[in-house]
Amino acid sequence: MTSRDVARLLGVSQSMISRAFDPRASVSPANRTRIVEAARALGYEPNVIARSLATRRSSIVAIVMGSMENPFYTGVLDQLAQALDEAGLRSLLFRVPPGQDVDDQLPALRRYNVDGLIVASASISSRIAAEWRRDDRRVVLINRTVPDASVASISCDNCGGGRQLADLLLDSGHKRLVYVAGPRNTSTNRDREDGFMEGLMERNAGLVGRIDAGEYSFNAGAAAAHRAAALKPDGIFFANDILALGGLDALRHELRLQVPKHVSVVGFDDIEMASWPSYRLTTIRQPVSEMVSSAVAAVAASATAQANSISLPGLLVERGSVMRRHGM
Repeated sequence: MTSRDVARLLGVSQSMISRAFDPRASVSPANRTRIVEAARALGYEPNVIARSLATRRSSIVAIVMGSMENPFYTGVLDQLAQALDEAGLRSLLFRVPPGQDVDDQLPALRRYNVDGLIVASASISSRIAAEWRRDDRRVVLINRTVPDASVASISCDNCGGGRQLADLLLDSGHKRLVYVAGPRNTSTNRDREDGFMEGLMERNAGLVGRIDAGEYSFNAGAAAAHRAAALKPDGIFFANDILALGGLDALRHELRLQVPKHVSVVGFDDIEMASWPSYRLTTIRQPVSEMVSSAVAAVAASATAQANSISLPGLLVERGSVMRRHGM
């Protein structure tokens, strides 16, 4: 049973059959329901691959991610796949191996004829983004930014979140602060540090040290905590939650320090583990649902639509890892 057969039996055009099975096509709900139910009763199912060859559109969006060690991105991936499905699109996950970037994956992505890219926890060059845009396909960054006005980006206000944490620690009487940085080449790390430092400088405060963890991982956070503890801090801002949780475990169980009595700890992301009773981490909650909705809307838009950079405010979530110091 082909679409031509179904069209002849139902007395409609072949293009009407194709549009009825495309959630984004303009078809009245009544006609769509009548055609889809009748076609399935006749045993017809559209050949998605054949349709993509004819239209040069696959309704597939590639989700490109680097390391999945950070639990924040597993949550983002789950919500992205669900939101794309609700928009009538299908998701295809591409993992970028360590030491590579999206540019290296371009040939494979083209072979799958994806309609667009959503890039998270990975980097993409402005040149490659421009190539995809010229090919009438959208590139959207989530939780990443690049200095290119032609690339849509959706992110939390990382700089503003860093400022909130600076104010929190200073208002709580902390004076010896350490920043534990993530990967150097990520905009998230850069913006969080910039916001934190601006918040400190506005109040004539500074750091007693900066530790480069090198990556966003639990083990990197634990190793950084040992180096930070040597500086005798009373507060540590880890650039994200998975670093902070590794740091918390090291401070408590290896260095025998009490958190927050001896040292306060804050993170960024508000992953599920941050709320566990054993951690109770004070952190900035990223607006993941809003970020995902904006990213899907952007990737589904026409490639000629304006590429906007959207920055959404994070929410300070206070739990039990920060203590108000004496004299405040």
